[in-house]
Amino acid sequence: MTACLFCNIVAGKTPAQFVYQDELAVAFKDIHPKARVHLLVVPRLHVASLDDLDNTHDALMAHMIRLLPIVAREQGLANGFRTIINTGAGGGQEIAHLHLHLLGGPPLPGF
Repeated sequence: MTACLFCNIVAGKTPAQFVYQDELAVAFKDIHPKARVHLLVVPRLHVASLDDLDNTHDALMAHMIRLLPIVAREQGLANGFRTIINTGAGGGQEIAHLHLHLLGGPPLPGF
């Protein structure tokens, strides 16, 4: 078993509550939600962080960004949502697999 938690989730080796799946990415509920809706959008391809992207990942990133409003609407977030990408330990990234947080629900606090 690989040490990457998100690779294991994508492969079906670790359970998660999926809300969306396609050939490039998955979206599932965060196990420690910070909002009524708190999802993680994760590429199936292992990329450690934004720092590890190159031009071969352009289509993947465009797909994931365009996926966010679709998944948000499916989760009932018609009034808006927040997205966060933590990068590196100093940026709050806890799992070394690129992931986008999608948060929404009652008005979210400011930064």
